Order: sequence, then structure tokens, then C-alpha cells
Amino acid sequence: MFKAKIKPRRIITVGGTLFCAWGIGYLMQTNAQEAPPEPADLSAPEVVMLPLDDMPKPELEISDITLTSALTIAAPEPVFLPDAPVILASLAEDAPIAALPQEETAPTFACSYSVKAAPGAAAMVSLTIDAPCAANDRFTVHHNGMMFTDVTDEKGQRTLDVPALSANAVYIVSFADGEGAVAAADVTSVEFYDRVILQWTGQSGLQLHALEYGATYDEDGHVWAGDANELSAAARGEGGFIVQYGKDLENARQAEVYSFPSGTTPRAGEVQLSLEAEVTAANCGRDIEAQTIQMSSQGDLKVQDIVLSMPDCSTVGDFLVLKNLLNDLKIARN
Repeated sequence: MFKAKIKPRRIITVGGTLFCAWGIGYLMQTNAQEAPPEPADLSAPEVVMLPLDDMPKPELEISDITLTSALTIAAPEPVFLPDAPVILASLAEDAPIAALPQEETAPTFACSYSVKAAPGAAAMVSLTIDAPCAANDRFTVHHNGMMFTDVTDEKGQRTLDVPALSANAVYIVSFADGEGAVAAADVTSVEFYDRVILQWTGQSGLQLHALEYGATYDEDGHVWAGDANELSAAARGEGGFIVQYGKDLENARQAEVYSFPSGTTPRAGEVQLSLEAEVTAANCGRDIEAQTIQMSSQGDLKVQDIVLSMPDCSTVGDFLVLKNLLNDLKIARN
């Protein structure tokens, strides 16, 4: 006989299922026995209808009534053009074209430089300088190797007498800005004069001395910057004279020029020429440079450069006399 083997796990599953079914049936029976709730009163509220004539009528007061009406705005009437026809104009092919106005030149300040040269007595030339843009300004005069510094006045003008070193004397006046002017003069009397030029720059302490006809220092006939004599004496053939240039300007080109009328003097004789150098605080203990230009009445020019070593400053006030640097003048009777 076959015996079935029942597993404990299956018994637990079946028992659980039967228990759940019983519980559900019990709950359904209990709910069915309870009384149902009364339904809510959902009827609409009572509405009382009154006749229209029985309704109360409110009293309204109306005041400040303004009667208005629509305004009719008339459209603008059209404006008619005149009956004259429109005439089209065109430029004829052969019509001349008017000249366009020229642009005006902006005004500028005239800054021309000019110099005029006019011959004078004793083979001198009068230079007239006009430089309106160079008021109170320095300029340098150049002529046959001679150079010296001068200055214009408040109007940019200057007039000075300058010796001629040739019959056809050409003078160049130059300014620091590179501007300048040139002038020339014919000086026919230059052949009657011997001239010596001593020139340097700055404070050299140099002096040019001439002893005429055997004169000694501080006598008549001793011509130097301290006793320069007059140009009129040379014009009369009586003796020589000295002119100075640039002496009152700081660090300027300076020059001393001695002129003697060899061709017109009535006396025969000799003029001894020498250079002197005063030892000063400005030149002591250093070298000074200078240049001499000697012109004979025949028109020959002799140029000589000089370098002089000055003594130390313990000798300030002393003088150095330099002889034989210049050729003495031999004067024949005229």
C-alpha cells in the first residue's frame, strides 16, 4: 500500500490560506448588519417671486449735464500749382567755368636779414646790418680771414666801421641761427695802408702795440688800445690808429686792428710792432691761442697762428712782451 509523505511546509501554507478566507467573510457580514447613514438634504433654497410693479424704485438726481455733439473736421482743400510750365536749365557746353577763389596766404612775420657796405675814409667800410628777427643778438663778421663778434640793438640793427683788407672787400655777417647776409664794397684807397690784425677768443690778455718814428712807451706815436689815436689822423697821413671789436662781450671773438697810411705819410721812418700779454686771473697757468694777419700796402696777407704758455698765477699783473712776431713797417717818404 502506497503511503503519501506530507511535508510540514505545505501544511502551513494551506492553513494560512484558509484563515485569511475566514477573516474576509467575517468582516463582510459585520458591515452588512450596520444601518446606512441618512441621505443629506440637497434641495434648492426657496425663491419668492415678486411682481415688477411691487419692486422698490430708487430716486436718482441728475445735474450738470452738458450736451455734446460730434464735430465734423473738414479735410484741407488741395493746393493747385500755377499753370506756368517748369523750365529745365542746363549748362551749355561752351559756357566758361568761373575761376575758383584762390586760397589766401597766411600772414607771416618778415624775417629778412640784410647788410649794406659803403666805403669810407682811411680804407674803412661802413656796414649797416638790419635783422629784425635778431634783436639784441650776436653776429660774427667775416672778411679775408678776419673774424670778430658784435651784437645788434633792440631793433635788430647795427652800424659799424670795419677795415678793408682788399680792394674788392666782401663781408659776411652770420648769426647763431644760421641766417646771415653778404655785402661788398670797392675800396680803392686800400693800397695806401698797411694793416695788422690781432684776433683771439675769450680773455687772452693780448695787446697790440705800435711805436711810430722811434717813439717809446707812453709818448706821442705810441699807439695801442689805451691810446688808439683817431681815424682822421690816418686820413691826413699823420699817423696810424687802432680799432677794437668784441671787447665788451663775454667769450666773444675779439680783434684789434692797427692801420698806418704808408702810402700818404710825408715822413720816412719806421714803425715797430709788438705783442704784449698781461698775466691775469683768467689766463694764468694755461695756454692762450691767437692769430695775426699782416697786410702790406701791396695787398699781400701774412697769417700766423700763436700759442702762448702763460706763467702761473703768482705772476698776475706782469706782462710778457713778444717781439719779432710781426714785421716792422719801413716807411718811405711820399
